[in-house]
Amino acid sequence: MNGSFNLILYEISIWAIPALIAITFHEASHGYVAHLLGDDTAWRLGRVSFNPLVHIDPIGTVLLPLMLLLLHALFLFGYAKPVPVNFRALRRPRLDTILVAAAGPGMNLLLATIAALAFHIIGYSPAPVAQWLAANLKNALLLNVVLAIFNLLPIPPLDGGRILVGILPGAAARVLARAEPYGMLMLLGLLFVLPMLGLDPISRLMMTSTDVVVGVILRITGNS
Repeated sequence: MNGSFNLILYEISIWAIPALIAITFHEASHGYVAHLLGDDTAWRLGRVSFNPLVHIDPIGTVLLPLMLLLLHALFLFGYAKPVPVNFRALRRPRLDTILVAAAGPGMNLLLATIAALAFHIIGYSPAPVAQWLAANLKNALLLNVVLAIFNLLPIPPLDGGRILVGILPGAAARVLARAEPYGMLMLLGLLFVLPMLGLDPISRLMMTSTDVVVGVILRITGNS
């Protein structure tokens, strides 16, 4: 009984720590970049914070990953409470919208690279710590890459959708922006309904893209 409990705690520690760091830094970076570019909404509301409690969303951070786990999805992901941004307050609305949206995935790719670089210190760690540290770093690399790629899908309100709104010409951008209230329904359809029909394009895209990005990060950090 005690051994099983310790194993559960171990599994939680090697997944929860990198997941909370990935989500917290992702959201805080959106607010921080928005603050730099003229909008202090998130700053005033205390959302530019490394405290994970201010970013946790009961559905996106807890329920959705649990549902994917129960459905034996090919990959797990989640999201936090979106950081509030007043895009009209940005000094250069179109360009700054792209920069604010890209800040989250960019931070995750940076964290993934740092985790891969940290692989080089595992051999210098005490034996009892090395296995735990290796598992944390491996999961940090994987989770951050998955979170970055998922958020770059061109579907509003994901970051990729907002980046696309900033890139597209005016009329097309307005059409895509108006689809944002329905973005979550579209995601649910792609993630849950299509797999029930035998189609799972998102999982396949995520797996292929994750393998490519992880491989690139491992190469540039001297791990392959």
